[in-house]
Amino acid sequence: MDEGVRRLDANRLGDHVDRLYRAAWALCGNREDAEDLVQETYARVLARPRFVRHDDDLGYLVRALRNAYVSRRRAADRRPRLVAMEAAGEPGDDRPQARPERAIEVDELFGAIAGLPDLYREALVAVDVAGLSYAEAARALRTREATITSRLHRARSRVAKILSAEGATA
Repeated sequence: MDEGVRRLDANRLGDHVDRLYRAAWALCGNREDAEDLVQETYARVLARPRFVRHDDDLGYLVRALRNAYVSRRRAADRRPRLVAMEAAGEPGDDRPQARPERAIEVDELFGAIAGLPDLYREALVAVDVAGLSYAEAARALRTREATITSRLHRARSRVAKILSAEGATA
């Protein structure tokens, strides 16, 4: 085995669930699909031994999450579309997203991110939502760091434009 390559520690995967959930929410645009995507990602990763370089667990998991998301979208494109009802926050739900005023802001933000073109959305999710460095995001998305920088700039500009347009109409 190469130097610096180690087996992914299944016991430490829970350390990344919050960041993966936020990344999934930004990709999917809603909480329920995000929860399902994170579960699917963990099921895939835990199905067989995985190997990572150095301490790049989060980068590997973000790449696995993205791959699971792309697979789901491809499968969904082949099926008839169903319209889901919006679920309200559950009583006693103490997550910040359950507060109505906060939930609207978060939904608008993640909705704007979900509406971005794939390349911009993936870069934004990897860096701003999952918290990867530019170098880690470049490795996870298999591109150059300079490409991540330009995609992030464009993605952030588009999200700001979408949110300012929504604010102007409110």
